[in-house]
Amino acid sequence: MSEKHAHWEKVYKEKGPAEVSWTQEKPELSLTLIRNAAGDKNARIIDIGGGDSKLVDYLLEEGYSNITVLDISAVALEKAKARLGEKALSVTWIAGDVDTFEPEEQYDIWHDRAAFHFLTTPQQIDRYVKMAAMAVRGTLILGTFSENGPEKCSGLPVTRYSEDKMTRTFGGQFQVNGCQTHLHTTPFGTTQEFRFCTFSRLSGS
Repeated sequence: MSEKHAHWEKVYKEKGPAEVSWTQEKPELSLTLIRNAAGDKNARIIDIGGGDSKLVDYLLEEGYSNITVLDISAVALEKAKARLGEKALSVTWIAGDVDTFEPEEQYDIWHDRAAFHFLTTPQQIDRYVKMAAMAVRGTLILGTFSENGPEKCSGLPVTRYSEDKMTRTFGGQFQVNGCQTHLHTTPFGTTQEFRFCTFSRLSGS
């Protein structure tokens, strides 16, 4: 087990949703962006770094039927499965690190809130962009800490993004459809500034 893997397993073993900053009771913005991008309820959706987020709960509730959740922590995924009960059987769960993930299919919607910003080297970021370009056939939805957001999360360094930096990072493979600032209120009552951008894959990229 890598040091990074061990870190996240420890976090999810020792802490509940109310004890981690990224928890959202209902991920309204992510749901809105997914609804806007999905052609229908059969859209292939992958949630990168989904952990035990409730996004999958609400997607299932709204009738989406083709959902995959990827997270480095098997403990986090087991928590989500336990919460969903029998509904979890209709979801594809992948325990793996996005930094080494090799998608075996293409997705209509690739959603990533607060996973991409943990990639801090040019090599990691470049690999992610190329991987997403191969795996996304529709819309890429990314939520990261903005340039005004925290410099660390869960004790780990992150890469912060302005709209311009996000557009330049993905511009070779994707066309930006729009970006917005989102102020996330943590379970502790503090706020974190996120940058959310949606992209369409460029034809021929």
